[in-house]
Amino acid sequence: MKTIFKTMLFVAIAATTSVGLNAQGLKMPQASTAQSITQGFGLGTVSINYSRPNTKGRKIFGALEPYGAVWRTGANSATTITTTEAIKIEDKDLPAGTYGLFTIPGANEWTVIINKGAKQWGAYEYKAEEDLFRFKVTPLKLKDKVETFTIQLADVYPTKAKLQLMWENTALSINLTTDVDTKVMAGIDEAMKGDKKPYFAAAQYYYENGKDLTKALEWATEAEVTDPKAPYYKLWKGRIQLKMGDKKAAGITAAEGIKVAEEAKNAEYVRLNTALLNETKK
Repeated sequence: MKTIFKTMLFVAIAATTSVGLNAQGLKMPQASTAQSITQGFGLGTVSINYSRPNTKGRKIFGALEPYGAVWRTGANSATTITTTEAIKIEDKDLPAGTYGLFTIPGANEWTVIINKGAKQWGAYEYKAEEDLFRFKVTPLKLKDKVETFTIQLADVYPTKAKLQLMWENTALSINLTTDVDTKVMAGIDEAMKGDKKPYFAAAQYYYENGKDLTKALEWATEAEVTDPKAPYYKLWKGRIQLKMGDKKAAGITAAEGIKVAEEAKNAEYVRLNTALLNETKK
């Protein structure tokens, strides 16, 4: 009871002090600075909002942040994750929306919690019944200490990425995945019914994702017709031809790409079409 009273008293004093400082127009730096990161992922974005405490020479996990207790995963307000499209976190479905990102540290295993209670201070009002889901992650030991708590999105590809948490000598790596192929293929099919057909973008997607190369070449050729002097159309048409095994045709297209790029004084596409031409000679 005394502990609860002390906590309530501290919060009241902090709130009163904050109001007083704001009323005086005094600005003070935050001890744990705020950071917001937004990463394009799939057909949408993933955003993280959190505050970044420092170790300040303290022992963190198993001490300041005890094992087995729900942690806000940062400082100040609870950390949140927002996704504009449905994704998967460690194979669990996460609908579009904003959620609280809580964790339970452990010496050999952490629990990661996605909770519907995104707007709260710390984890004081955390309710397990509002969990969307939980999963376990094995922590990684870092050789070099991370002074400032850090969350980042790394190894980002169109359909997968890693959400990484690092502090002190501990790191977590959480897998994010998303299925965009079904949506993109349906979008291409629908767009091809319209007046402005996305020939170039569709050809690129088919090339990059192992689709029908005959169709990709047809679309690349259609795109080329719209601007025969565009070196990037030549480049991608040649790449498709090479991937189809037609080195002769790819070489001719690459040579044409070099010529139009030189005429346009576009050094980048001179280099790229030259590299393609060299590939056809191997």
